[in-house]
Amino acid sequence: MSDTSSAPVLYDVSERIATVTLNRPEARNALSSEVLRLLPQHLRAADADDEVDVVILTGTDPAFCAGLDLKELGSSGGNLGATGADGKPNRDGVRGPFPTMTKPVIGAVNGVAITGGFELALNCDFLVASEFAKFGDTHSRVGVMPGWGLTVLLPQAIGVRRAREMSFTGNFMLADEALQFGLVNHVVSHVDLLPFTRQLARDIVGNDQPGVRQIRATYAEITGDVPGWQIEATNAGRWQREQFSPEKVEARRLAIQQRGRQQ
Repeated sequence: MSDTSSAPVLYDVSERIATVTLNRPEARNALSSEVLRLLPQHLRAADADDEVDVVILTGTDPAFCAGLDLKELGSSGGNLGATGADGKPNRDGVRGPFPTMTKPVIGAVNGVAITGGFELALNCDFLVASEFAKFGDTHSRVGVMPGWGLTVLLPQAIGVRRAREMSFTGNFMLADEALQFGLVNHVVSHVDLLPFTRQLARDIVGNDQPGVRQIRATYAEITGDVPGWQIEATNAGRWQREQFSPEKVEARRLAIQQRGRQQ
């Protein structure tokens, strides 16, 4: 997680594990238009690579992902179009931040995962968290709507009442709480995050891969709430047309960031 490459998304393959790393540490790995273009490219490459069986998604310290880049959102709003918050599918024609994946994606959450970053985490098959991880749904603070399945996936993970509390208040959930409520599978020391996650990935690599992928597809078919995703998309699209403006976001940006730092 300390790679100094200037690319906003890093990609590495070893031991049949592809590691995709969000790499804008100065912006807490916020989702710029460039990140939103590169992330699905790397995920598609991993899914198509016969030398890859498992994908790990993480961030360069100190954050996993702080959500949409508010500077870009408050100026042009150009990074909103690939997030589903306009009610439209992503560039691959599917709902959510990822292209269609056949291989397991493990989220290694090394720091804050907020709003769109939280949705990235929720779309992973399961999560391992650093002791420093925090999770927050701040869509209501920013004035944008979820478009990557948060209103479906978060209640599945922690129950509808806790999900509503997170979404209505924008308050953060710490790593230990996330473990207690079932949002994450494991909480480990920060230095052990990637080694621990890679061991889980190696456990998957050691299995029959067609079997793993069929079981993953079966889970997705059983748990995928298609009507729920469509309701979210419809409401997100209507909100963007009627309520969203970059000017509103920019007017609130400093207050949003200050409140986030206080938590």
